[in-house]
Amino acid sequence: MNNPSIILLRGLPGAGKSTLANLLSENGKYPVCSIDSYFENEKGEYHFKFDENHLAYKKCEAQTEEAMQLKAPKIFVANTFTLDWEMEPYFKLAHTYNYQIHVITVENYHGSENIHNVSTEQLEKMAEKFKVKLLSYKNGN
Repeated sequence: MNNPSIILLRGLPGAGKSTLANLLSENGKYPVCSIDSYFENEKGEYHFKFDENHLAYKKCEAQTEEAMQLKAPKIFVANTFTLDWEMEPYFKLAHTYNYQIHVITVENYHGSENIHNVSTEQLEKMAEKFKVKLLSYKNGN
């Protein structure tokens, strides 16, 4: 297991993805990338701007690639990743830089509220789209 690893932490807002990523990064020893960081100011306050969301995605991908170029042994990416296409750029980066990829789904068993003011209605819509791949199929089986 000498290959470096990228770990995608996925889940709905409030699940604890960022908290877990920061814990696993051993107090910043390993990089943590997220779309949320784009919307945080220097005080750590979160201010989401929908019209800049595409920029946040690109910045997160760029930070991840930069960490790979620097040969970080572990990289954590904490985003909702409710849809498969959202993970695809990270799969491609992992292939390009020879990183082993892991996907961890984080669930909100701790009962925390999301800090991003995502409405219950929006959370339910996100949950409906959320799919977990439990099996790997080869040759159509």
